[in-house]
Amino acid sequence: MSRVLGIETSCDETGVAVIEGGRRVLINEVASQIDVHKEFGGVVPEIASRQHTGVISQLARRALEVAGGNVDAVAATNGPGLMGSLLVGVCFGKALAYARNVPFIPVHHIEGHIFSAFLAEPAPAFPFLALVVSGGHTQIIDCPRTHAYRILGTTRDDAVGECFDKVARLLGLPYPGGPSIQRAAEDGNPEAVAFPRAMRDAEHLDFSYSGLKTAVLYELRGGNQHSTADLAASFQAAAVDILLIKTKQALAATGATQLVLAGGVAANHLLRDRLQAELDAAVFLPPFEYCIDNGAMIAAAGASRLERGLVGDLGSTPNPSLSLEG
Repeated sequence: MSRVLGIETSCDETGVAVIEGGRRVLINEVASQIDVHKEFGGVVPEIASRQHTGVISQLARRALEVAGGNVDAVAATNGPGLMGSLLVGVCFGKALAYARNVPFIPVHHIEGHIFSAFLAEPAPAFPFLALVVSGGHTQIIDCPRTHAYRILGTTRDDAVGECFDKVARLLGLPYPGGPSIQRAAEDGNPEAVAFPRAMRDAEHLDFSYSGLKTAVLYELRGGNQHSTADLAASFQAAAVDILLIKTKQALAATGATQLVLAGGVAANHLLRDRLQAELDAAVFLPPFEYCIDNGAMIAAAGASRLERGLVGDLGSTPNPSLSLEG
């Protein structure tokens, strides 16, 4: 069985993992930078790349020790993401692959998130639709066969995770916004404020979250009498509603019978529960530890590419605007 070491450094988590046979995780190490960036309310790119540089060799050393020093390929995220952060992972990965005389496999960050669903049981089978939701991405993707993708809908402004972060800051809740809003919403009334559901009746499948963020701001400026819990619950309900509405439209338009949920916002309990309860499709959810950026998802995608001979070379360079469809 092949073993692939995966490296993820697209933003503010340094992830290194080794998986065996494409699905069995031997080790998955993630160094979070939340404590470093929280005082700024978001990720500072220069700080992020420096943090990756400081920990990646230690994480790789531990991963190789668990793997007995034996890996058949090295996979690394080569885009999209922050250029400085991507450079750390790609350069380290190419150097490691060269030193061990194994293939280097560049992996698209979103493809990695999609493959996180293959780290759980049961796993999906192509074809399926993927709903990818994170701080930088909100997309509905048609996945007709392995490593083939067509984006059906994407955000026109803020991604849903980015909107969670910005609204949390407005509400005085800590960064990152997803977990803090989810906690605050537990004691709130999701019907307290009728926040908008943008483009719900549009013929396209694109998303827009900037108006929802602005609606929260106007509510706060307009003499708001609601508790933070009510505002958090109402915002979360609106944000999740938009995802459900567009996903239902995509399933109806394509006739797909399977949906994969992926990305950091895939850890949101309300979203997971509603998808499973309301969709006329089989829903595949990644384990919580593989929702955030991590090396295991990159290794899983890399293992699939290795099996099909889709490897890169040591001339591969990162691309912060890399297209999934390209």
